[in-house]
Amino acid sequence: MRRGLVHVMAWLLATGAAVTLSWWGVHTVMAATAYAPPRALPVTAADDDPTTQGSKPLASSTSRAPSPSPTPSPRPSATPAPTPSRTPATTPSPTATASTSASGQVKAYDTDGGRAVFDLGTTSATLVSATPGTGWSMQVWKTEYWIRIEFSRSTDRVTVFCTWHDGPPQVQVETY
Repeated sequence: MRRGLVHVMAWLLATGAAVTLSWWGVHTVMAATAYAPPRALPVTAADDDPTTQGSKPLASSTSRAPSPSPTPSPRPSATPAPTPSRTPATTPSPTATASTSASGQVKAYDTDGGRAVFDLGTTSATLVSATPGTGWSMQVWKTEYWIRIEFSRSTDRVTVFCTWHDGPPQVQVETY
């Protein structure tokens, strides 16, 4: 009986050591490979222009994309966003990229930290895309009545708020 108990204890110790060593090896390798979800592509001024689509249907997974036209159409140039001050701005002006969608108006807000694009309806809003600038990182929070995007780089912070809890959607940009 005693001999069997010694064998079980030796087996438990060896198994515990093997599992610990395996976990430590996998953890060490995987710690440096954090998964980052893909970033959204920025919406350009030409993509937002409703006249460029015309009456053509949107592409589907079962149809081929139309071949490019031989003469490129001129793209409107986007105006650079003004440099925000260190004080909160109450009503930022959206960039030249705005269009109408089925549910509202799509507006892009360029900041020092990146670009946020919202679909602003009459009673709510949705986030179309948020793209951080070079060297900036980004976090997004969403609730039933507001969306917050924070762009950060070292001690610099730019926050884009979109709220619609007591009226139509309003967007505020604050720079810290």
